[in-house]
Amino acid sequence: MILKTTPRTRSRLRLTALVTVPVLAFSMACGGGDDSDGAKKDNAIADVPDAPTSSATKGETTPATQPAGKSAFYDAQMKYVQCMRAKGGYPDFPDPKLSGHFDWAKINEIGSQPGRNEGIKGGKNRACVDELLAASAATPKIDQQKAYESMLAHAQCMRDNGISKFTNPTMSGGNAQPGGQPNPMSRAFDEESPSYKQARKACESKLLEGLDGMQ
Repeated sequence: MILKTTPRTRSRLRLTALVTVPVLAFSMACGGGDDSDGAKKDNAIADVPDAPTSSATKGETTPATQPAGKSAFYDAQMKYVQCMRAKGGYPDFPDPKLSGHFDWAKINEIGSQPGRNEGIKGGKNRACVDELLAASAATPKIDQQKAYESMLAHAQCMRDNGISKFTNPTMSGGNAQPGGQPNPMSRAFDEESPSYKQARKACESKLLEGLDGMQ
């Protein structure tokens, strides 16, 4: 999908284990009832091997997929984070969530600090733009209709919470386009104001994961 951020503050798998449990077959000889046969029966039972210990069973556990957070998307996001810390001028840039998506609440908090908004997306002097583009390319595809519906609900919530000029998202070429400022070049509401931050906090649950920070 096409990413879009607001001008100031938006300047930006499922562990399945297959446990193999060994099945023990108990067999007993069928025959006469003399003492020798009885001894054989006793020996047969005595020779049954002990059930494997929990540690042995655990050792046979084979993950079907990589643990959550170890995807190519997560790795790409971490490379971007590391660049932002080392070269981008933001040593406190937060880790992504285990899903790989950024915690935009934390990023926006950093960007709202005096003198720290410039470069919050891509790093100062655009030092981490290549890493940002690589992370964007690795982002899992999102159902665009669901993304649109999510952003539409968020936009309505923002208006209900006092940001009356917050616009609806649109669909263009099959992609959901975020709403927000009516004109990004001329802001209709202050995204740094307490009322805006309060509304955003109230409406954050309306956005699907991965859409926060886009609208």
